[in-house]
Amino acid sequence: MNHIVFINSEGKYSDNYYLIDGMTMGMHKFLSIYIVEHNGMRLMIDVGETLKVRKILKKLKDLRLYPVNKILLTHSHWDHAQGISKIISSMKEVDIEVLASENAVKNLRSPERMIKGFKGFEELYPFEGEITPLKEGDIIDVNGLELEVINLFGHTMDSIGVFDKKNRNIFVGDAIIDRLDEDASLIPIMPPEFNEEELLKSFDKLRYMKNDLDSISLGHFGIWKGDHFKQILNEMEDLYFKVKKSLIIWYNENPSIEIITSKYFRTFVPNSKNWNEKLFIFLVDMMINGLKLSGFF
Repeated sequence: MNHIVFINSEGKYSDNYYLIDGMTMGMHKFLSIYIVEHNGMRLMIDVGETLKVRKILKKLKDLRLYPVNKILLTHSHWDHAQGISKIISSMKEVDIEVLASENAVKNLRSPERMIKGFKGFEELYPFEGEITPLKEGDIIDVNGLELEVINLFGHTMDSIGVFDKKNRNIFVGDAIIDRLDEDASLIPIMPPEFNEEELLKSFDKLRYMKNDLDSISLGHFGIWKGDHFKQILNEMEDLYFKVKKSLIIWYNENPSIEIITSKYFRTFVPNSKNWNEKLFIFLVDMMINGLKLSGFF
């Protein structure tokens, strides 16, 4: 039996989809950690922060999804990958295979490479275990369920997605957009490796695959189907250029993050029921730093 499970907020989503808490930076309903289960084998997609590992392990046990056999890291940003060493050491009874883009290996070994432009890091945790390097076109075999690796660079230069042809779904991490709720989207302009040219290629890849997909599984937040799925693919590129242009104009007018965030919130997420300007400040600050490090200022 096939199960696609994402660890995020409370409750059962459908017969095969479940949601529990995947809090990041103290924020509920933010990070999605997925479990793909097939014929007794479990693949975990992303692991979250080190400080949240204990809570994630408890949820896995509560859902009888412990232990896992494979872990796929969609990219090497700290909020998706920093918990990997603790997860592995906490499941010593299982020989877990860790998979990531071939470009991610150096970043997982030296995580300080990926925090430029972010704030508040006191301790980083290099991963010293074995990593299976992935390239585009590789197949991850989950006991008969095949997931195809797709390079989705731009957000980082080690971002990958995995395409589940059988279930017509693709897991994309943060590669193309983060949909925080029905009325709040965030585009992936994040330091230190943001690359606009590669992001546009990733948009093209997903549009080309649209007829093979019924849903998209985002790193922040969750699985989107139907009209929401179509809206994401139809609007992602236009939203990117609108946000980029606005941030550059607002920064040149006044570089205060608080002022820019207020304008961003009123312009792009005025109807969000779950977000407010205070919560958005750190996101806008990261987008500004992503544009700075990419040479747009």
